[in-house]
Order: sequence, then structure tokens, then C-alpha cells
Amino acid sequence: MRVIVFSDSHGHLANGIRALKEAGPLDLIIHAGDFYQDALRLAAETALPVKAVRGNCDFPDERQLEEVFELAGHRVLLLHGHTFVSKYRVDKLVLQALEAGADIVVFGHSHTAGFTREAGVLLFNPGSISRPRDHDRPSYGILEFDEDGVRPAIYRV
Repeated sequence: MRVIVFSDSHGHLANGIRALKEAGPLDLIIHAGDFYQDALRLAAETALPVKAVRGNCDFPDERQLEEVFELAGHRVLLLHGHTFVSKYRVDKLVLQALEAGADIVVFGHSHTAGFTREAGVLLFNPGSISRPRDHDRPSYGILEFDEDGVRPAIYRV
């Protein structure tokens, strides 16, 4: 299973559409917030299913701030990260994941791409597909699941 992961698109879809074309075969789109509607638009471009949450730049409405779901034998906690100190610390994200029984956390907010493992939890931030703060090129992520587990990767457009 191959999943493309976006965050912080902020209404700019061109890089996301380009990433979808470059990424190869995909099974799911995940969007970690800030412009929830962009997730729906990107999914419509491909007819892929989508999992998305709202971020701090989305209007408060019925859309959820976080979601926990199963994916290829893993439990994923999806959130934007603005209610945590995700720009500088990950300890609260790890605690939230452990409370949810998740072994993967997908989050955004910092516009900084990267991943790490803490206490058995994969913390995965695809960065920003529109306005990166860590590089001169926007980023997205791929999570590839197989019998050996999950392989995270960050790509630039």
C-alpha cells in the first residue's frame, strides 16, 4: 500500500497535483490540515479515497481536528498539530499517540518536513506542499506499507 501525505496546502493546489502525478501508483491521500477543502479537491483529481483533518487556518465547523484509523495493520493518528507544541517538541504527540493506541502520527503545522521514531511511534510530518519553512522547495510524503512495516519518505517538488 502506498499513501501520499500532504499538509499545509493553503489553497495552492498546483504542487499537490504535480506531486500526485510524480508519485506513481497510490492507494490513499492523507491531508494533515490547513485547507481541508484542498484535500477533497486533490482526491477529486485522482478519484482516490482521502483522510483529512482541519487545521488552525480552516474555519471551525463539523470537520474533525483529529482522526484515528487503521491502515495496513497500523493504527494512525492524524492531526494538524497546532493544539500541540509540534513545531518544537514531539513529546505531547507521542503521548497522544500512545493514548490512542497509534503507532503512527501524521501531522503538519510547522511547514517543516521530517520523520522520527519515539517510543515506538513513527512521527511523520510531510512539511508544506505550498509554503515550506525548511527548504526552498515544497514537500510531501509517501508512506509505503508492506510485510516489513512502513517506510516513510519525504519528496520535494
